[in-house]
Amino acid sequence: MADPAPLWTSSEIEAATGGRLEGAPFESNGISIDSRSVEAGDLFVALAGERDGHEFIDGALGKGAAGSLANKSGAGSRIIVPGDTLMALEAMGAAARERATAAKRGAVTGSVGKTSLTQAIKLGLEMAGPAHGSVKSYNNHIGVPLTLARMPRDTRRAIFEIGMNHADEIRPLARMVRPHAVAVSTVGPVHTENFPDGELGVARAKAEIFAGLEPGGAAVLNADNHWFELLKDEAHAAGARLLTFGSGEGCDARLTGFRATNQGAEVSATLHGKAMTFPIRQSGAHWGLNSLAVLLMLEELDIDLDTALAALAAFAPLAGRGAERTIAAPAGAFVLIDESYNANPVSLQAAFHTLGTRAAKGRRIAVLTDMLELGPEAEHFHAQGAGMAVRAGVDLVFCAGPLMKFLWDALPPTRRGGYALTAADLAPLVVQGVGAGDVVMVKGSNGSKASAVAAALAALDCVDGAGARG
Repeated sequence: MADPAPLWTSSEIEAATGGRLEGAPFESNGISIDSRSVEAGDLFVALAGERDGHEFIDGALGKGAAGSLANKSGAGSRIIVPGDTLMALEAMGAAARERATAAKRGAVTGSVGKTSLTQAIKLGLEMAGPAHGSVKSYNNHIGVPLTLARMPRDTRRAIFEIGMNHADEIRPLARMVRPHAVAVSTVGPVHTENFPDGELGVARAKAEIFAGLEPGGAAVLNADNHWFELLKDEAHAAGARLLTFGSGEGCDARLTGFRATNQGAEVSATLHGKAMTFPIRQSGAHWGLNSLAVLLMLEELDIDLDTALAALAAFAPLAGRGAERTIAAPAGAFVLIDESYNANPVSLQAAFHTLGTRAAKGRRIAVLTDMLELGPEAEHFHAQGAGMAVRAGVDLVFCAGPLMKFLWDALPPTRRGGYALTAADLAPLVVQGVGAGDVVMVKGSNGSKASAVAAALAALDCVDGAGARG
């Protein structure tokens, strides 16, 4: 059998970017923008950032990089100089899109859940043949063209995550991907500090994804979201076909039931009027609707229903986004739900709801750190979380951060577990406070270091890794 074609040859990179090769021709089978993670055969792209990537070209080549893209001549051997490396990466992304002629492309955005939604769709695509998609949260002005440029030429289906912090960020990325189907998971008050018109601005920014749709493309929308009408109108204005998921009559995919199980949950729904029940590995109640969005997106990307259901049955919660584990602590085992990667008012309410429905031999405990980028309403959004916790039946709440102090102060004294200014200072209070049979959810924005508390709890495990104790 002939060797597979390389991802890129130096001549193809020159043609795509308009750059010129200095040194010997080369072939690459991967692309890296971080010299620390360069693998043999990668193309290293030197980008300007907090540290100038050109400082690391020699190190990347020394680790086995096949060649590099650089903004300046004479930066090393096997260098292609295109003039601007970010623009060159974008050009390579466009070229990769055009040469993968058989690929159907999808894209996902939303205020909450877009990474997990993207990865669940990606698993379904991979089950059906040569597929490609975003890794981690590669959803910005660097991550999207990088993901495109990494797409093999024989790709049949691909899925891309597209995010934003400001207006006019999604539109150019969507036009770069040119998806055949897009999904908006939901819209809520996230990044509102960057929008003078608040949540309305966020909704309009999410609707920018329709600008990239291929003619005849589909928009998969959450009919339960209060911005549905705006999104629907924007999608129709862009010429999109509309598919809906939600709990109301008339939805293409309608949620009729959600029941937590020991292995995750069981979802009851109708898909185009046909009733079905299927298992998922996610326990979060919001995954009732998410699973329906996955089914509609996979359908639009030509995946049969049996494969789509198999993907949902196999897709495990991602680290920091609902991953669960039982911690065999010396004082007794408890369940840790790690939601430490991100938090906002929408996901916090969903997390409280999920925690409140969990069966627990002990207590239901929430550990919370600040939700960031909420602008002038940040204090209000945090304070209202206290009512969410009480209504969900959460027994005990631990808080860290100046903003979470507003939630802490609004809690009934009987629900207060402990407060500290930082996650690092809160961690020992939580470690001392958990007991056998508890279900402990840790949630906060990545920047407020909720993961430090999750790590401290995981370290109590007597069975796993460095936390082992005699």
